[in-house]
This record gives sequence, structure tokens and C-alpha cells, in this order.
Amino acid sequence: MENSFSRREFIKVSALTTAGVVAANTGIFATPHGDPNFKLPPILYDFKALEPHIDAMTMEIHYSKHHQGYVDNLNKLCSDMHIHDPNLENILKMVSKFPQGVRNNAGGHWNHSMFWTIMKPNGGGVPKGKLLEAINASFESFEKFKELFANEAKNRFGSGWAWLIKNSEGKLQICSTPNQDNPIMDLAEVKGNPILCLDVWEHAYYLKYQNKRVDYITNWWNVVNWDMVAGRFSI
Repeated sequence: MENSFSRREFIKVSALTTAGVVAANTGIFATPHGDPNFKLPPILYDFKALEPHIDAMTMEIHYSKHHQGYVDNLNKLCSDMHIHDPNLENILKMVSKFPQGVRNNAGGHWNHSMFWTIMKPNGGGVPKGKLLEAINASFESFEKFKELFANEAKNRFGSGWAWLIKNSEGKLQICSTPNQDNPIMDLAEVKGNPILCLDVWEHAYYLKYQNKRVDYITNWWNVVNWDMVAGRFSI
């Protein structure tokens, strides 16, 4: 089964995406009013669109089962605990005050919501403009950056994420987090505004790559949406 939605929805979400509205500080994952009722966000491509690098079955299970599970669990936890803030980022920024379940599921929802947007069919290549200049200034070259980022993803023990963030000084930095943590959380070892992320949980790649995480990382560069990353960087 493919993921699809109307042309009107596609144009609307595409416009938001191109404008960089999904940057971490915008609250795009917030519900408008009232109690939290977080929802699975639409993605702009079919499940098969990232093949051969990410297969359709992995995309469908990852999106409609794993991500949906985080959303459902988070809504139940918010209801049970009377958490009334509809802004997911506010919850993440004070997540140390909540039980582990909130941390896991709020992080899982936010991380995946970003992950879908920084990939696209026929992606990859080399970023341009100010983003490329910042990468070269921070990591010597784009190729060196890819090497360092890939190593961070490869060496994250167990499940987790690799990140490229813009830190409080406005500089680019590579880091990783365990489980569904992210650099927005108040308990993160390295804090900053995420502009690129890679999911290295086994459910993100195991059907196609089995235990070959390095092959998954290598091929993932071919679907990176550098326009979206640049949009996040410019915020």
C-alpha cells in the first residue's frame, strides 16, 4: 500500500517545506489548541519513492507502524498524565520532568517527523550556498563531513540517531543520541538546533540491509534533501 494524499495537500505541504517552516523553532508539530492530539504528519512521496536505497516495505512499516505507535503512545500518556501543552517542542525542552515513556514517545514522534522531510526521491549530491560554506568551514570539506557523520552513525551503539546541528554559537556540530533522544531535549549531552538526522535503529534498515548498517548509511546519502537541510540551517 502506498502513502498518498490529495494534490491540494501536496502543494500546501510542499510550500511549507520549501519555505523551511519545519525548522525546529517553528512549532510545526504542535496542535493548534486544547489538549495534545498529535497526529502522524503526511510525507511528500510514496513508500517506494526512495528505492533502491530504502525499500518500500521498510518505509511503510517504519512510517505507519513505528511512527504511528509513538504518536498513539504519546497521546495516551498526555491524556493519562494531564499534559495539556500542545507544543511538542515545549515537552522536549523539559522532558527530564516527565517519565521515561514521555521521553521515548515524544522524541520518537519529533525525530521521525523531521526524518521524513530531510529525504526525497532523487536526492543526494552536494549542498550549495551558505550551507556548503558552513560545512566546509566546520569540517574542512564536504567529503570530510560525510566521513565524520557516517562514523557517528556507525559507532552509535545499539539504537539511536546521528545529527548535524547548529549549536548555540551558530556553528555546525555532529553528534548522536541514544534511543529516541534528540539535541532539543533538556537532558541532551550536546544541545542545538537539528538540521539533519539519520535514524540508525534497526527497524530503519534491517529488512533490506540486515546487520549491514554501514551499507545503509552509505546509500542513505543518495536520498538526502539538501534543500530542506539548507532551509533548516537558514533559520
